[in-house]
Amino acid sequence: MIRNFKELSVYRNAMDAAMEIFQVTKQFPSEEKYSMVDQIRRSSRSVCANIAEAWRKRRYEASFVAKLSDAESEASETQVWLEFANRCHYLNSLTTEKLDDAYDHVVAQLVSMIEKSNKWVLK
Repeated sequence: MIRNFKELSVYRNAMDAAMEIFQVTKQFPSEEKYSMVDQIRRSSRSVCANIAEAWRKRRYEASFVAKLSDAESEASETQVWLEFANRCHYLNSLTTEKLDDAYDHVVAQLVSMIEKSNKWVLK
């Protein structure tokens, strides 16, 4: 039985990916500090925060689904920033692919939770 959001595999996967993004963006050019770095870090962290918020909203299925949907959107936004970082040559293709795959997996987990939301909500 899962007791809190930190035990969710989707949360752990999103947190791991966000922490990797934090590390790799340390190497981005300083002129990107207040633009691309801020954006990609914000969206990757928001995935985790929205999952945590969804967990606390399980009393209300619509609210739970809405927060999971927000997490899904933030994960997709993160993937867009990863593509920008790759095309600007701030990330190599291998790192980009690894992180993009990680977010594909997070999105798939979120979609599954949304589709089976009735199994997650509190009765």
